[in-house]
Amino acid sequence: MRTIEWENGVVVTVDQTKLPHRLVYLRLRSCRAVASAIRAMKIRGAPLIGAAAAYGLALTAFHSKAADEQEFLRQLCASAEVLRGTRPTGSNLFWAVDRVVGRVRESRGVSVGALRELVVGEAVKIADEDAAGNRKIGEFGSRLISDGDSVLTHCNAGALATVEYGTALGVVRAAWDQGKSISVVVTETRPMLQGARLTAYELKSAGVPFCLITDSMVGYVMSKGMVSNVVVGADRIVRDAVVNKIGTYSVAVLARVHGVPFYVAAPLSSFDLGRGVGDVVIEERDADEVACFCGKRVAPDGTRVLNPAFDVTPMRYVTAVICERGVYAPKDVVRLVETS
Repeated sequence: MRTIEWENGVVVTVDQTKLPHRLVYLRLRSCRAVASAIRAMKIRGAPLIGAAAAYGLALTAFHSKAADEQEFLRQLCASAEVLRGTRPTGSNLFWAVDRVVGRVRESRGVSVGALRELVVGEAVKIADEDAAGNRKIGEFGSRLISDGDSVLTHCNAGALATVEYGTALGVVRAAWDQGKSISVVVTETRPMLQGARLTAYELKSAGVPFCLITDSMVGYVMSKGMVSNVVVGADRIVRDAVVNKIGTYSVAVLARVHGVPFYVAAPLSSFDLGRGVGDVVIEERDADEVACFCGKRVAPDGTRVLNPAFDVTPMRYVTAVICERGVYAPKDVVRLVETS
């Protein structure tokens, strides 16, 4: 089963806050329920959030009782604003919402019934494209992985972060399926432990050998020659940088110091090449994510906490970017906007 699916007016997806100990599926019946799940990180991972946002609009369309085209568009735009207000940093959410609403605006003069079908169809298409694109990313990226490599990855950019297959872990998965003898170094990814909970879960399920480390051990394992290359995902790629889970920048700098290739794997829906670093809003999350651990407060009451969910890695630290069109040197990434 895919990480997210459409079932005749219901969105079925994995509740990622329950993993790795329980596999629980959410059955979401409204756009607001989808938005709430995104905000609570029950749905997370930039490509998956994009698909979920499209399905959120599909729920609005499917259950709409609008009498005319104008009212239908008003309802859809209201749902779009709810979704846009969930998480500000990743590109895929805004890309998917704009794409679906744009298709409706282009199709004026048709019946409400036809518009319902159009929105649902476009959402399904976005999900299908993500699944197919991830496999392409895996195919292209696996060529960068050699037999015997130890691949370090940060956060979770696997099937759980996408509709199907994964981006960074899709590269690992493709290399493994090709029979390459590889292993993975997994950072725990504080404060939400996406690496320890989710990436470790996926790799164990696939039978891929891995070793879990704390985020602060990255320099140590690289200094010991335990890392052949790094492959991470991306929540947004702008013309001069990669925006990804907090800690990615540190990994990239350490990789440069130790001569380890640093690869970024992401679908084109994560690319926002018309913008630069200064245009990106970095999400700040609740202080309790840092001040507490496993539901127990570990910092003194009143402690001031900084909790950005993402950081920015300048393109100069990136060896190559992998997308569904191929592998690109950083200087060539900006050309993708000209051919898209």
